[in-house]
Amino acid sequence: MGVSILSPYKGRVKFLSPSFQDGTIQLFRLQLDDEGVYICEFATFPTGNRESQLNLTVLAKPNNWMEGTTRPLIARVGMTEKILVATCTSSNGKPSSSVTWDTTLKGAAEFQEIHNTNGTITVISRYRLVPSREAHRQQLTCIVNYRGDRFTDSITLNVQYEPEVTIEGFDGNWFLNRKDVKLTCKSDANPPATSYQWKLLNGSLPENVEIQNNTLFFKGPVSHSLAGTYICEATNTIGTRSGLVEVNVTDKPLPQGAPGDLIGIVGGVVAAVLLIGVAVTVLIVYRRQQKSRSETDNDLTDLPPSHKPIPPPKRKLEMKTHLTAEDIQVVHLDNMKHEEEIQKLPLQTLYYDLATTEPSAYTDRLTFGKCHSAVPDARDRLTCCYSRQEQPLEKISPVYNPLSYLPEDLYPYHADVSICCPPPGSRAPHICPKEQA
Repeated sequence: MGVSILSPYKGRVKFLSPSFQDGTIQLFRLQLDDEGVYICEFATFPTGNRESQLNLTVLAKPNNWMEGTTRPLIARVGMTEKILVATCTSSNGKPSSSVTWDTTLKGAAEFQEIHNTNGTITVISRYRLVPSREAHRQQLTCIVNYRGDRFTDSITLNVQYEPEVTIEGFDGNWFLNRKDVKLTCKSDANPPATSYQWKLLNGSLPENVEIQNNTLFFKGPVSHSLAGTYICEATNTIGTRSGLVEVNVTDKPLPQGAPGDLIGIVGGVVAAVLLIGVAVTVLIVYRRQQKSRSETDNDLTDLPPSHKPIPPPKRKLEMKTHLTAEDIQVVHLDNMKHEEEIQKLPLQTLYYDLATTEPSAYTDRLTFGKCHSAVPDARDRLTCCYSRQEQPLEKISPVYNPLSYLPEDLYPYHADVSICCPPPGSRAPHICPKEQA
């Protein structure tokens, strides 16, 4: 069986087991140009040729790297232009890579894709920011993701800036005859400050001072001549900045207060205690009120019926309301025996009981609230009479049901019927004496 390989694939293609049943090939040193459609064709007789095809996609793993700018990063006052800080590149990848940045810097990233002639893609990301003192020594990380692979690289920024000057040593308690006082000039600069210069505002330095590098030593006891505004100038290759301190001299030492941290802690503890105290007080008052209400409700529930408070009347008395037949209470007296039983019953105090009332001989034999129109004979009935002239309606006790005037022509007049009235102001059931024959 003859094997024929075209020139572009010579030395890179191999038939694994060449036969009429197996035409498998193997490619070596794969190139991007190897991507395409591969057709396997069988020639048969007399049925003709048979073929099958396969698409081959070639991937290219990119080359990734990160580099910082070679231009010095210098922070200057009032600068707003963003300059290039670092560049992250993922070249000749197929498909293209994803490039991101991981940092706390307040900069901006810009991206660029370049499509190469061989089908690969190069991704370039540039990071820019305004140089500042805060950006110095901050880390900037480039992250490249390609089909599950991850590449990271980092740089630490080196930002140059002018000195930031502070003066230490004056504690606000320089008094007469105090000894061993000094002022030190501190500077935060990149590169570090190389020179310091001391000045006294509106004057010259005292004669008893000695300058050593960035420190100003005062020899001898403190006097009023040391008072004034001291200025320190620090210089590096970027520029010169200054700082100042106002020195005051007192006759006597000032009382030393508690340290600031201790005062803050004590204040926090006091505030916490006050808040807890207020919360506990509110809780105790609330529980006492609840307990007081509960005890009051229990006391009212446990009172005997005769001591329970009388509820307020359901409606107000109206001065111009007339008596109706339903407002008259009638007591039925069947015979003398019933009257004697009523006289023997003790007077009961009016009260309200929410519990169900048990029937008794008294309640069975007496029926109140009968309509006057249902009384067939007024001789054997006792009714309450009311005089419009003798007893004003305002004197009626609110514990009784409201009364209205009874129409005068509701019943015919009987000259021989005796009507008795209870004494004025009486609330007890009134029993009239037996009618004389």
